[in-house]
Amino acid sequence: MAIRIRLDRLLMARRMSLTELADRVGVTVANLSILKTGKARAIRFSTLAALCRELACQPGDLLAYEPGPGDDPEDAADGA
Repeated sequence: MAIRIRLDRLLMARRMSLTELADRVGVTVANLSILKTGKARAIRFSTLAALCRELACQPGDLLAYEPGPGDDPEDAADGA
């Protein structure tokens, strides 16, 4: 997957546990763990907004694009 979730960095910087963040955001620890480990396939904008609110960050602080072996720049240019 080319999109990485950098939740660990933000939690460490804020000295916050995953459990505390889950309570504040209203998401289960299991779902945040899936995000944290990179196993999530999607995230709701409402969840992303709540994470940004509680971590005092921007979406770009949480998400990073890292091209992978199957990512062909020409596919993106074609609108695929």
